[in-house]
Amino acid sequence: MRGLKVKKRQAQPDAVYKSKVVGRFVNNLMVHGKKSLSENIIYTSLSNLNLDKKEAVSIFEQAVKNVMPRQEVRSRRVGGATYQIPFPVRHDRSEALAMRWIIQAARSKKGKPMWEKLVSEIKDANSNTGAAIKKRDDVHRMAEANKAFSHFRF
Repeated sequence: MRGLKVKKRQAQPDAVYKSKVVGRFVNNLMVHGKKSLSENIIYTSLSNLNLDKKEAVSIFEQAVKNVMPRQEVRSRRVGGATYQIPFPVRHDRSEALAMRWIIQAARSKKGKPMWEKLVSEIKDANSNTGAAIKKRDDVHRMAEANKAFSHFRF
């Protein structure tokens, strides 16, 4: 073994909503170490999502849950050929991918402040529409198309 096993750090819940999912989302949204700006954006978008704090967090968490992929494809080289092999996704990776896709979808929209783009993307993800859901469906479609190579997994 090359070194010690790295321990997974537990995500800290955010200060306002006491939610670990919101805390991780704040960290994913952050650019150039500006956490206060990231917190401002997410808290503004959640307050505009719904007036009730608990309701806003539940809508947000449901949106993240809707975007979370169940399978993904990974490249594996077998006998000189590279195959896309479907793998099940662990929960923490699945959640990280969902957050990343929501943020990318919001950033790709133009002409509005980030918190407005984030609100619209969260609403779309909550109702199973939008760019992040399309990305999840593309990943699932790719895994389904390459199901024939799943025996190369082991």
